[in-house]
Amino acid sequence: MMEEKYRVCDIMVCAMARLIPDGGKVFHGVSSHMPMIALMLAKALYAPRAVHLNIPGGVDPDPARLKRYTSAGAELLERSAGYFPLMEVFDLAMRGELDMAFLSGIQFDLHGNVNASVIGDYHKPKVRMPGGAGSAVLIPTAKRAVLWRTKHDKRTFVNQVDFVTVKGNVERIITPLCIFKMENGELVLESIHPGSSLEEVRKNTGFPIKFSQVAYTPLPSREELSALKRIDPGDFRNIEF
Repeated sequence: MMEEKYRVCDIMVCAMARLIPDGGKVFHGVSSHMPMIALMLAKALYAPRAVHLNIPGGVDPDPARLKRYTSAGAELLERSAGYFPLMEVFDLAMRGELDMAFLSGIQFDLHGNVNASVIGDYHKPKVRMPGGAGSAVLIPTAKRAVLWRTKHDKRTFVNQVDFVTVKGNVERIITPLCIFKMENGELVLESIHPGSSLEEVRKNTGFPIKFSQVAYTPLPSREELSALKRIDPGDFRNIEF
């Protein structure tokens, strides 16, 4: 059993934060509380020179301003180190200078294709979704595209997506059960979160699980948990669950 003090959101946020390179230019989109907190955690502990970019354009915002439910509001401009608007982020990515982008989607398949457009037939969909928006530009062009999803089931991880909104360049997908990593054009199981199991991952994934060895995602350290409480007193990292 996983210790009660460790929640899935904490494990996911810490896993994201550990991927962030020191000195890297890192972007997250709208409705992105987990990667937003992960960026602030990384800057606090092990990547102090990482550059936090976001939708409103506030560079390296002060986490003390995060008083309400937002990952794309004016608070990210207030007391920030500078201003870098979204159109400049797209330009940065197209020039190959955006080091990492945290983004998401609705469906994913074995080959890392992302669907954020429709469920069902494109012309007569069961559900029509927002579409790729910035993800369609940033996933293919960022040096590293790390995706996350707070739902892991066979409707989310499918054998073939209903529509390919974005194709290629996905490095990892972080879920409540595990972390997938792209290797040789396919998603392979990199680690299973404590509290989950290989059986549970297989049961909830619509494509065959491939792996070289079974590893477990490291639990948050005491230092990471303490920093999370300080950075995210409103517990925004858990708001999607």
